[in-house]
Amino acid sequence: MATYRDEGVVLRTLRLGEADRIVTFATPEHGKVRAVAKGVRKPKSSLGGRLEPLTHVTMMCWRGRELDVVNQVEVIEHFKAIRGDLDRVPVALTMLEVVDHVALERQPMAELFRMLVGALRTLEERSSAVLLGAFLWKLLALEGVGPSLEQCAGCGDEAELVAFDAGEGGFLCRSCRRGQSVGAETVSLIRQVLNGGLRAALDLPPSRATAEAERLAMVATEYHLDRRVRSAHRGAEITTAGLRDSRAESPSGD
Repeated sequence: MATYRDEGVVLRTLRLGEADRIVTFATPEHGKVRAVAKGVRKPKSSLGGRLEPLTHVTMMCWRGRELDVVNQVEVIEHFKAIRGDLDRVPVALTMLEVVDHVALERQPMAELFRMLVGALRTLEERSSAVLLGAFLWKLLALEGVGPSLEQCAGCGDEAELVAFDAGEGGFLCRSCRRGQSVGAETVSLIRQVLNGGLRAALDLPPSRATAEAERLAMVATEYHLDRRVRSAHRGAEITTAGLRDSRAESPSGD
């Protein structure tokens, strides 16, 4: 079998047999990769701690017909500060889950991978009321389904935007308003995030606008995915122990 090397972020794992796991990675050059880590659940396995969700690694894999096989793994980042903070864990798991749904197997995704690693590094450094919403809005823009923020998604007029409707493609003026009302500060914040002002936005304190921007980003993301993002709704139920096999029982898992 051919071998390849790549970077990866472990998105999730699934038990396989008595000692193995199927590990799902996001990688820049090979897209979403599903690979078997043989013997990884044995107590003496050297790979066990390196293949948990929320780990940034370099790996070498053998290419298989359906599932690849993990051969070597070296850890780049464990993101220990995230793992030790119950407020940050749900944010990280939500980002991993969304990337898992968006990424395509064996299709390069260098920009999405860069966004994910950058967001996790930022979250490792500090919590931010803007980070998750910003990540989702930028992901939607990368997918080509970002919101129109300069004109009404309904009539195209460059008028004040006062509502949001995912089915209409974004924000609406007073004449076209339907869906959810939106404050002017929220629209301004989303513009800032998508127009190059993310660094400054990350310093903003929690507010009605930051909460609303995140909520609308999740609405838009779930509409685009046509599915519920489970991690975003679990909140307090998530613990650091859930990082391992956090989605193993999901009937919608790959």
